[in-house]
Amino acid sequence: MATEDFSKFGKESLEIATTSLGAWSKGAQAIAVEFADYSKRSVEDTAAAWEKLLSAKSLEKVIEVQSEYVKSSYQDFVAEATKLGELYVDWAKEAYRPFEGVLAKTSSLT
Repeated sequence: MATEDFSKFGKESLEIATTSLGAWSKGAQAIAVEFADYSKRSVEDTAAAWEKLLSAKSLEKVIEVQSEYVKSSYQDFVAEATKLGELYVDWAKEAYRPFEGVLAKTSSLT
């Protein structure tokens, strides 16, 4: 009987570890894709701002372009930081989920 229990425990542990690893991999990939997309957008926005700055005909226009760029960059950064924060939270929840059942069983034994 003990051998069957040990075998069952080993199989369940492997399944939990595999599920958790899959969640970690999926979450890391989503975060990497999101960060790469944001970086690309940021470079494109910076290039567009430089083009506008170089074509500005007056100091007022330079200040206007710079102000618009700073404002939009800040808003984009805050939005991206929020989105990445949510992805990290979801990532942790998904990776932890397979262990919930094991922890529930363990706490019921005490």
